[in-house]
Amino acid sequence: MSRFSFNQITAKLWDLPDLVAGCVEAGVGQVALWREPVTEYGLERSAALVRDAGLSVTTLCRSGFFQAPDWFDDNRRAIDEAAALDTKVLVLVSGGLPAGSKDLAGARQHVADAIAELVPHAAAAGVTLAIEPLHPMYAADRCVISTWDQAMAIAEQHPVGQVGVTVDTYHLWWDDTVLDRIARAGERIAIYQLADWVTPLPQGVLTGRGLPGDGCIDMAAFHAAVEKAGYAGPIEVEVMNAELWERPGREILDATLTSYRKVV
Repeated sequence: MSRFSFNQITAKLWDLPDLVAGCVEAGVGQVALWREPVTEYGLERSAALVRDAGLSVTTLCRSGFFQAPDWFDDNRRAIDEAAALDTKVLVLVSGGLPAGSKDLAGARQHVADAIAELVPHAAAAGVTLAIEPLHPMYAADRCVISTWDQAMAIAEQHPVGQVGVTVDTYHLWWDDTVLDRIARAGERIAIYQLADWVTPLPQGVLTGRGLPGDGCIDMAAFHAAVEKAGYAGPIEVEVMNAELWERPGREILDATLTSYRKVV
């Protein structure tokens, strides 16, 4: 349980003070925060709230979206936010194709170039940029980086500790080569996230994740691969599920802890 981290999006409607209080009451010592609710509550207030409660922030989710016109300034702000929250990892979702474009290869090259521009600022702030490959169904509108190899090809252009890759079971489980590649990734693994694949997927597909153990992903195989790579850091449960969000926050946390204990 010392490695468990509760990702804020799993209880999306739980406000930050109650989430922090709930984690403390449940004996949870780590949380992953999202930029939007942190901004809403206030960056300095959020940092103080978490710090005073004795919690550690495992990641800040999320930045990237490099197809946006203001990507450079927004990502620099995100790096500064991560540093203010005293987290070492900023999760990057690369963004989809620019409006009207069909140039997938060009979009992926732009992601690589954009990350290279951000690395000096992130390194100075002590923040690792954690590229998250998303399931290929998101390639058009959300994330042109779809595979582990695509993410690693970018990360390996930079020193370990400056750019890494996010292991998210929900996005990678379908790839029959990924477990061997994760096992060889070593220190390139920046964060490990759990969510399960359940069917039928809802309309829009984004909010169809299940708690670990509720779907068809072989979690034990992912754990073995991550451990073989030498990763010993936090394990976040990050579930986006509209039905789950309707439940009270503490009930969601308890269900998440139960599912985590079953699969880890």
